[in-house]
Amino acid sequence: MWWPRNTAINLSIAGKVESRQDENVKKQVLFIQGGGTGAHDEWDNKLVDSLRQELGPNYDVRYPRMPNEADPSYTMWKAALAEEIAGLDDGVILIGHSVGGTILINTLAETPPNRKLAGIFLIAAPFVGPGGWPSEDITPTANLGARLPPKTPIYLYHGSKDDTAPFAHVDLYERAIPGAIVHRLLGRNHQLNDDLAEVAAGVRVLT
Repeated sequence: MWWPRNTAINLSIAGKVESRQDENVKKQVLFIQGGGTGAHDEWDNKLVDSLRQELGPNYDVRYPRMPNEADPSYTMWKAALAEEIAGLDDGVILIGHSVGGTILINTLAETPPNRKLAGIFLIAAPFVGPGGWPSEDITPTANLGARLPPKTPIYLYHGSKDDTAPFAHVDLYERAIPGAIVHRLLGRNHQLNDDLAEVAAGVRVLT
């Protein structure tokens, strides 16, 4: 087959341009807040600030305001999550803090998203199910790990000084999601002392 003399050069240039374009595309991270009055603007915003600082400018950390944060509803938050995820690209990282993590993981198990996920991160998430907390909204999912998006890494983070979600709940998640990567952070509170360095390190591993 005959090729124009400068085809190889053109293909080489095109490849370099495409590579630069890929490098300029920010990696998407969706952070789901916890519940309670003031959670978005007074508490979890500090976690997001820490995450953004640790990850740097190559990441687009999205932090939507969830509906009725003072009294979270699984049905309402699940719908809001579906809308947020639908606006993201394949390869996104999903992070949920506190009840936001609980709702996130149960939503993904109940209704897998039409997106390929790079990873799922739970921070200080209460466990709903045997040994954990009861819930009027969330029905515990049997075989939780098996119902999550396949081949998606799951990271769990919990502080030993958490006085909101018991530290033992991370053990329940570890049993419910075989293969999850667990980080037990000694001396850290429910907000991980407003320091998400370990979480950011996990995100960078996957992206």
